[in-house]
Amino acid sequence: MLSELYIENVAVIEKAEIHFVPGLNVLTGETGAGKSILLDSINAVMGERMSRDLIRTGARSSFVCAAFSGLNTRVLKKLEALGYSAEEDAVLLQREISQEGKNSCRVNGRPATLAVLRELAAGLVNIHGQHESYGLLSSEYHIHYIDRLGNTKALLQEYAAAYQEMCCLQKELGSLQTDEAQKARQVDLLNYQINELEEAGLKAGEQEELAEKKAVYSNSEKIAAALSAIRVLLDGDEDQIGALSAVQSAASEADTAGRYFSEILALSEQLHNIEYELEDCADTLRGLEGRMEYDPQELEQIEERLDQLYRLGLKYGGSEENMLAYLQQCQEELQAIEFSGERALQIKKELEQSSRVVRELADKLSAERRKVGKDFSTRVKEELRFLDMPNVTFSVEQLTTDFSPLGQDKIQFLISTNPGEPEKPLSKIASGGELSRIMLAIKTVLAGSDAIGTLIFDEIDTGISGSAAQKVGEKLKEVSSTRQVICVTHSAQIAAYADGHFFIRKQVQKGRTFTNVQPLDFNERVQELARIMGGETVSELMLKNAEEMLLQRIGS
Repeated sequence: MLSELYIENVAVIEKAEIHFVPGLNVLTGETGAGKSILLDSINAVMGERMSRDLIRTGARSSFVCAAFSGLNTRVLKKLEALGYSAEEDAVLLQREISQEGKNSCRVNGRPATLAVLRELAAGLVNIHGQHESYGLLSSEYHIHYIDRLGNTKALLQEYAAAYQEMCCLQKELGSLQTDEAQKARQVDLLNYQINELEEAGLKAGEQEELAEKKAVYSNSEKIAAALSAIRVLLDGDEDQIGALSAVQSAASEADTAGRYFSEILALSEQLHNIEYELEDCADTLRGLEGRMEYDPQELEQIEERLDQLYRLGLKYGGSEENMLAYLQQCQEELQAIEFSGERALQIKKELEQSSRVVRELADKLSAERRKVGKDFSTRVKEELRFLDMPNVTFSVEQLTTDFSPLGQDKIQFLISTNPGEPEKPLSKIASGGELSRIMLAIKTVLAGSDAIGTLIFDEIDTGISGSAAQKVGEKLKEVSSTRQVICVTHSAQIAAYADGHFFIRKQVQKGRTFTNVQPLDFNERVQELARIMGGETVSELMLKNAEEMLLQRIGS
């Protein structure tokens, strides 16, 4: 159950701390006092979207903290699976959002993500608002209500896997079953591309190598002139002595002087090393000069080859590596087409078997849903009659459709609220007040099939009053005997059944709006019930009626 909710700087709430009780908790207050902000805060700590617009004016961030106790086994296992521990079967969820839009989430004090909050909250709280009532009008959601009540989870997972396999086989078969003319055109194109690439004799790195050769051959005169200048500088000519001869002479002089002055021997060794280096340079120079001899026809061949590789690259992917990869792809596609007939026959056999499995599982799902739907309609009808809809008829229509990820069923709830009128889809008949009661009836029926500890109802009393509101209050009280219920209401009949009653009060202080949440004692509850029934003017008679109503509910 949700045992404590702390809210800080959310809209008009500066600080609020609410200690909920087991059983039925009700929230009342004037319109616009901030009841919806409490639900927005709970949604936020459940990992749902929270707008920065909800951050209180002047605050840097909003913060919400929710403490849950009495966790069931499923939630404890989920916590463990996510890497969190729960002390004394409790968990603390926290979320802070800054003006910059940054989220900080924690589970039991440890960092978490919004996805983790959502996953945990799904097993802790179920919130029913007006949007869910109107979602009930769409028949596409009805199948999920039936599946929640039935034992279809494992069967539905098995069916979904089989259906996915069948769809994959159908897609593959469709890709193989092209018309013969298209297949022939594809074969011709692939053969042409394969032949063109194979005849090109592609080698990885060839373009780079040829481009370097072309650069050398195209600039051979400049390179030859530079090499000639280097040779003159190394070996000398008629006009100057070369570097090699100069170093050799210097080394010889150093050898002579070294016989008399030993410290010169180190210099002599250095000069000889330079001499050897220059001799190596001369050898390298001779090799380079030899490579500069080329046939102009070879340059022409290089240019033609580079042009061929460039044109192929434009068609097939640029580099030799990409073109070779494309060649392999074409070869594989051609092989697949050549063997497509055999593969198609194999897929047809697999598809026949897969379709049979899908059909069998879909039939099992349909049978289970039919059984659940019959029981569901009976129980919902009983709940609706209790909720002051005595003439209602309710049924689950189940039609067979094409296979889909959910099976072969289209589920739709049908209802008639007046004697003698035929049953029609909810969207054709139900009013706002009827929708609220229908949803409460469904929630009551589903309550036994899940282990969610807290149910939250936002204005479940929409469109109802009098005896209908009293019946809704009785039903909420009944549901709260097995799990915690939190209800935002404008109905005194419902509020009177509360185990914990909280008043949402909005005040203006020094030009700023503040919303406070106040738990009410017996006398304060009497005052609030009288206010709900009578508005701003509360008479002694209203107070007396409110007190009698409250005493009657407490006594019952």
